[in-house]
Amino acid sequence: MPQQKFQDQEILTDMLASQKQATSSYNLFSNECSDQNLKNDMLNILRDEQSMQSAVFGEMSKRGWYQPPQAQQQMVEQARAKFEGISQQLS
Repeated sequence: MPQQKFQDQEILTDMLASQKQATSSYNLFSNECSDQNLKNDMLNILRDEQSMQSAVFGEMSKRGWYQPPQAQQQMVEQARAKFEGISQQLS
């Protein structure tokens, strides 16, 4: 039986999904750290993972393989107002 070869798009799609999962996991773990040194290590790893995710996203976007839709300006303004309100309530 011949081995299936994956195309670049399939590989990058898998890499992007994996990086999204990794950043989510490191973020959750860093939020739960009670030891500051461990938390700092997890945050450093999270930044590295986010950097890798951004690079994969950029490569896919450059090739036209991942084009999330632009948010409508009205939706951006609504989100900003919502979180500004929450921020003011917490201060």
